[in-house]
Amino acid sequence: MTDKHNVLSRRNFVSGLALAAAALTFTVRTALAEVLRKLDLSEEEWRQRLTPEQFRVLRKEGTERSYTSPLDKEKRSGMYHCAGCDLPLFTSEMKFDSGTGWPSFYDVLPGHIETRTDYKLFLPRTEYHCARCGGHQGHVFKDGPQPTGLRYCNNGVALRFRPTGESA
Repeated sequence: MTDKHNVLSRRNFVSGLALAAAALTFTVRTALAEVLRKLDLSEEEWRQRLTPEQFRVLRKEGTERSYTSPLDKEKRSGMYHCAGCDLPLFTSEMKFDSGTGWPSFYDVLPGHIETRTDYKLFLPRTEYHCARCGGHQGHVFKDGPQPTGLRYCNNGVALRFRPTGESA
């Protein structure tokens, strides 16, 4: 083979890789857009879908009493999903015991939550919601462990835990 042939072969290979990467990126973005497609239900539809306590927390931005959720002590491997729409929000690897009485996580699955400032207690706090259904999950604080230093303090009633290996 000539040097010219090797250069062309390498260029073709690199061009092919670039095209494959672009196609994969498009496919992943399309799939993510579908997963995060907004779920917009009426208040009545939400009331039918959720328990009264889930409705109060997820749709009316309530807070459950601390130390009442069994998910606070959940130690199995798995995923934590929004109880309103089943969007995965956290992995069990992101969970830690904050001692607050609510399930706490130091990170979230990228793009799966949205935040806004909440002034309900007069001091500003960062509130977070499910990116798909807008369900209120809890508040994020800057007193968590590394690597993020964040504590996503979640209402257990706003989550559904799915252990590893359990199907939907």
